[in-house]
Amino acid sequence: MPSSFHAPTPMAGALALLLSAGTAWAQAAPPAPTAATAELGTITVEASADASAEGLSRPYAGGQVARGGRAGILGTRDHMETPFSITSYTSELIQDRQAKSVGDVLQNDPSVRMARGFGNFQEAYFVRGFVLGSDDVAYNGLYSLLPRQYIATELFERVELLRGASAFLMGASPNGGGLGGNINLLPKRAGNDALSRVTAGIASGGQAFVAADVGRRFGPDQSTGIRLNAAHRGGDTAIDRESSRLDLMSVGMDWRSRNVRLSGDIGWQDNRLKRTRTNVTPSAGMAAIPAAPDASSNWAQPWTYSDERDLFGTLRGEWDISSNVTAWAAYGLRRSTENNSLANITLAAAGSGAATTSRFDNARKDRVSTGELGVRARLQAGSVGHEIVASYSAFDLKVYNAYGMSTGAGSTLATHLYRPSDFAITPLTYLGNDLSDPAYNRGTRLHSFALGDTLSLMDGRMLVTAGVRRQAIATDSLTYRVVNNGAVSSQGGVRTAYDQSRTSPVLGAVFRLTPQVSVYGNYIEGLAQGDTAPARSGDTVIVNAGEQMSPYVTRQKEVGVKYDGGKLGASLAFFSTDKPRSLIDGNRFTSAGKDRHQGLEFNVFGEAARGVRLLGGATWLNARQESTGNAATTGKRVIGVPRLQATAGVEWDVPGVRGLTLDGRLVHTGASYANDVNSLRVAGWSRLDLGVRYMTEVQGRLLTLRLRMDNVANRNYWASVGGYPGSGYLTVGAPRTVSLSASMDF
Repeated sequence: MPSSFHAPTPMAGALALLLSAGTAWAQAAPPAPTAATAELGTITVEASADASAEGLSRPYAGGQVARGGRAGILGTRDHMETPFSITSYTSELIQDRQAKSVGDVLQNDPSVRMARGFGNFQEAYFVRGFVLGSDDVAYNGLYSLLPRQYIATELFERVELLRGASAFLMGASPNGGGLGGNINLLPKRAGNDALSRVTAGIASGGQAFVAADVGRRFGPDQSTGIRLNAAHRGGDTAIDRESSRLDLMSVGMDWRSRNVRLSGDIGWQDNRLKRTRTNVTPSAGMAAIPAAPDASSNWAQPWTYSDERDLFGTLRGEWDISSNVTAWAAYGLRRSTENNSLANITLAAAGSGAATTSRFDNARKDRVSTGELGVRARLQAGSVGHEIVASYSAFDLKVYNAYGMSTGAGSTLATHLYRPSDFAITPLTYLGNDLSDPAYNRGTRLHSFALGDTLSLMDGRMLVTAGVRRQAIATDSLTYRVVNNGAVSSQGGVRTAYDQSRTSPVLGAVFRLTPQVSVYGNYIEGLAQGDTAPARSGDTVIVNAGEQMSPYVTRQKEVGVKYDGGKLGASLAFFSTDKPRSLIDGNRFTSAGKDRHQGLEFNVFGEAARGVRLLGGATWLNARQESTGNAATTGKRVIGVPRLQATAGVEWDVPGVRGLTLDGRLVHTGASYANDVNSLRVAGWSRLDLGVRYMTEVQGRLLTLRLRMDNVANRNYWASVGGYPGSGYLTVGAPRTVSLSASMDF
């Protein structure tokens, strides 16, 4: 069993401060008149993700997804009443699938496939074929507040997926993601009913876990709520000689009166990986990708590890200035530290599985501060209703970094994909900054103003949204102080800066054909920092070296239809998105190139029949490099993006056995390519996952038992290709993994 959980001193102090603040709120809040929905002077409180009168979108039939989700600054919208594609996965689904991370939850979505960061163990997500890193995930509407590499599910209530570009809705993301979609995680809040839940379990390899989830409301009219979550996981995994340990704690509080709502969160996570299986990089001269190795095999070196510690917090407030005007403010911060020693492998050109590896260490500290101010007003002008929103947002990231490499004789180690070798740790001979005290390396500052209006026409059957966001992107970076074999070869400190702005529009409309059918369309843009021209490319000297490209603007056009039958829902969407790319024209660096992603998405959710629930769909993608400046790559498919992705999930309540449910999920990902000339084809794969759960009462207390087996057939497959633009590294899918858990509500 795992060891007991101990919160560190800073966390304990922060928790005490938050608890004392909550007590002060409760004492200071006098009994107040209620909102229109309350009765007899009692405030009716629903579990809410933030200080919002809207609260959480209600679960759809079957409870696996919600009726809608947050459309950025437009707020929470029913999926039938927004011109965008949004799915919000509920805590019920998260628990029943025994999901451990954001990627585990999104495995249920046909538009998303999980990948990994470049050279590390960060989760990355292909959304409509565009890469979104986990450090571009939003928390309650604010970017980059949760742990950068791995986000445990105990930290959030829901996973909201907004498909498509979102520059107007959410602003540019800090690290250039969000071009094909955004992920927003909602924190946990105390509901009307007291909650005291303990969960414990085991998984393949000897991994054990325990978690506690406690929620209470108190004070006058139950106006103050507190939700505490703590968890520990530890032990070996289903992969040979791989182990991990995770500890976390989070506290969420909220308080509300008649016209004011406040909420706050503080959390801490410590994630430690040892000998985690690494990425596999094909060499440039390879003729074919070798077959995936045994799913449980591990070529990581015994001395490799990755540690990440994060402390984060948010505050949010909302004030009803009048019955039609509401203002809000939000602030968040994150402080994180990462240290790792890695040894990724590169396959030899022969394709036999022979490979090389070498040591690379990294140390990093992040300092994130972000905030938002906004106002929303509703008014009626004749037969036309208006919901006007204006907002200002700011984001600041400071990264302190250092690295070290083994170079010279004996630093490159010969190993094998199928028959790996272990080596003693090699010394670091090439250092960038000081690993024990990382220096400031780069920063990102974002500022934006947004103004939008949603018009309600034809007695609300037609909604038209129009708006603009003015976004400023400013970055700077400093070169490293380099020490090579004990001698300083560069003092570093050379600064490069980028400062550009762009106005991003949006136009969308949704029309209710019938109470069950809506049609919609949108034009919306994505925004990312443009590249800076290099000094040279190979033997070519670039004449405009150092020139900053204007921000890259993706242009998305989408049309679709949505169906809501009360118990069963579905959607069908066609989209086309053009993404700029840089290229070298003669000896000049320019952003004249582009990638084009076109696709058709089908999603289904809800109850198909009594006791039978469906969740899944399919995405057909045509992602091509349209203009590259190179005849060998123009017209070729984008690295890592398959033509077809599909997920089919079914739950069945077994008749005659009350509380017994079976579930199955089939995940399919088509073939893709690991290089831009499409000569390295990576085979597609399919995977079957099965689960069973049983709910019963023990002495009046709810007990839920869950048993799950992922990758039932123990397939060996390359699970993802790439995860960083332009790179085609590979990751192996997890082996058959069995998880057993028991949850009891006290």
